[in-house]
This record gives sequence, C-alpha cells and structure tokens, in this order.
Amino acid sequence: MKIALAGAGAFGEKHLDGLNKINGVEIVALVGRTLDKTQEIATRRGIGKATTELDEVLAMPEVDAVILCTPTQMHASQAIACMNAGKHVEVEIPLADSWEDTKAVMAKQKETGLVCMVGHTRRFNPSHQWVHNKIKAGDLSIQQMDVQTYFFRRTNTNAKGEARSWTDHLLWHHAAHTVDLFQYQTGEKVVVAQAVEGPQHPILGIAMDMSIQLKTETGKICTLSLSFNNDGPLGTFFRYICDKGTYIARYDDLVDGRENPIDVSKVDVSMNGIELQDREFIAAIREGREPNSSVAKVLPCYETLYQLQQGMK
Repeated sequence: MKIALAGAGAFGEKHLDGLNKINGVEIVALVGRTLDKTQEIATRRGIGKATTELDEVLAMPEVDAVILCTPTQMHASQAIACMNAGKHVEVEIPLADSWEDTKAVMAKQKETGLVCMVGHTRRFNPSHQWVHNKIKAGDLSIQQMDVQTYFFRRTNTNAKGEARSWTDHLLWHHAAHTVDLFQYQTGEKVVVAQAVEGPQHPILGIAMDMSIQLKTETGKICTLSLSFNNDGPLGTFFRYICDKGTYIARYDDLVDGRENPIDVSKVDVSMNGIELQDREFIAAIREGREPNSSVAKVLPCYETLYQLQQGMK
C-alpha cells in the first residue's frame, strides 16, 4: 500500500516512525510547508517525492491513501480534497474546528464510501484500551473521569519547541481527545455539556485556560481542565474513577489509584499509540471496513464541542 503524508512537523515525524513498522506499506510522497525542509526529511527517510503542493500528490495514481498532519484549519478541506481524488484519508485530530466543516467531511465520506479516519489516538493507547476491554467485559463501570490537559505554550510553538505557522486551540484540538474518549469509554451520549474559559491571549487570540463539565444519559460525569499556562508537569493525565477501582492513564502507561503499575504491554502489538492508530487505518482499507475512530464514530465528539462553544458565547 502506497501512502502519502502531508505535514512533516512534530506529529508527522511520529506517523513516519509508525508507518515504517507496518508490513507492506510504502511512503511514496511527503508534503510540507517549505520545500527545503520537506526534501531534507524525505531524503533522510528514503521517500521518493517531496513537494509543497497536496494537489500534486493527489494526482499521483499510485497513491492509495493520505495521512494529514497539517494545520487544524486545513483539515476539513484537505480531507474532502483527498476523497474527491479517490484517496482514503486519515486526518490528525481535530477533524475540523467547526461543526459545519465536520458535517461536510461526513457527507463526503458517505458519498464516496472511502475510509475517512480521524486521529483520536486515545482510543488506541494501550492504557485506555486496557480500561475499554475491562468495561466491555463487564468488569468495570465508569463513575467519573477527571482529566487534566496541561501545556506551557505562551508563544506559538509546537511539541518540538519550533515556531508554528498556525494557532492551536484548547477546545477544538485538546478537549477533543477527552470529549471523544469519555463517550467512547462510557458508550453513552453526552446530554449535559458546559464550559467556561479564561482570558484570551493578547497576541494569539485564544483562551489560555478552560474548564469543561460533561454528563451522560445515565449520570456518568467528566471534569476536564485545560491550560496553556501550566509550567509543568506537561501532558494529559486521565483518572478513571470506577465502581471497582481507580485507574490513572498517562499516555501509554497505566497505574491504579495507589500508583501500582499495571502491565499493558500485551494489550496490543505495540506500545505506541500513533503506530496502533496507523495500523488500524491500513487494516480498515485492506479489509474494506469502517475503522475505529471513523468520521462517523467521532461525530458525537464534534457535536459536543460545538455545543460547548455555543454555551461559552
């Protein structure tokens, strides 16, 4: 299977690492913002084509699928362009930064029948898979999820500390991970969603702090705190308060409520959530099926984000 990747930034590199571990996959093209840097990465990784134009790649008949790691504001239009060109597409989170754009991508997927998957990596992290498997087996029931998403980003920089060409967003990007995971893990629809945001950054024009509360139809709740002002520790930390035990997930690691480690190394074929996400994308294309975190399956997340945005207005 021949794959093109658009966006060779911090997350693009992680996808390249993951794809290199999947049998029968070849990365044939790389799209970036500047040609020199894109060419350097392509040469280093043995990728035959480097370009700044996604349209060039979409015109390549040998390309089966595209992975988009581009700026948030481009995701919806580029995903639609990929499907219009007959390419399967995996879009990094978030799918879009508006409800209208989300619905437009959903409509295009229904029209084409192509695989359109969104990079909701938490569904694939072994730590969250372990909890999900326990819930499916009837061993656990979530009472509350308490989540902290904390970064120190008072300048427009990415995860590698490099200058960004676009502005990140706490609600449409970082909250999307938890809003989706909460509904995925509980298996229930959110019926109450409310949020408040702190002051906006004078230059970036975004809220730097946010608090979100969610409630499902049977009364399970989620409390989510987000900040770009937090000076360490950095990352996202999930506390599952269940009827039988408490569990804390830190990316691919899991401990119980007393910090005793839980071995999740046998949950899946890898401990790398990005690699597992890409494996699901490739498998769904090969098997002609809907992937976990398809645009249809994550649609309730983006509807909830829209409701939260409207409430804060």
